[in-house]
Amino acid sequence: MNRSYNEKRGIRWGIHFKDKEQLIGTIGLNLLSYPNRKTEIGYELHPEHWRKGIITEAANAVISYCFDELQLLRIGAVTYENNKASQSLLTNLGFQFEGKLANYFYVGETSANAHLYAKIKK
Repeated sequence: MNRSYNEKRGIRWGIHFKDKEQLIGTIGLNLLSYPNRKTEIGYELHPEHWRKGIITEAANAVISYCFDELQLLRIGAVTYENNKASQSLLTNLGFQFEGKLANYFYVGETSANAHLYAKIKK
């Protein structure tokens, strides 16, 4: 993460509750390209904190940072084809489904398809 940040290819933030410093997840930017004014957002959250609006709050802050501070024009996101919760989250955040990526992920001995989403600055 440090190398990616130092090389201006990505940024990662920890997620924790305001009153506790215990790390419960991360959110960040991958494939950050200042010349092309685009990035991909990614997030992870401990399962005991799912469906509590935590990623929505964090993602809205990161999206605002991307568009307002970094002056990016496009934020992409890639999810597993069967990750309906993440797809719903992205849609609720204003991301548009752009298509399916066949055999995009390889886990163990199995490949998996992905769905591609994007949010474009208006």
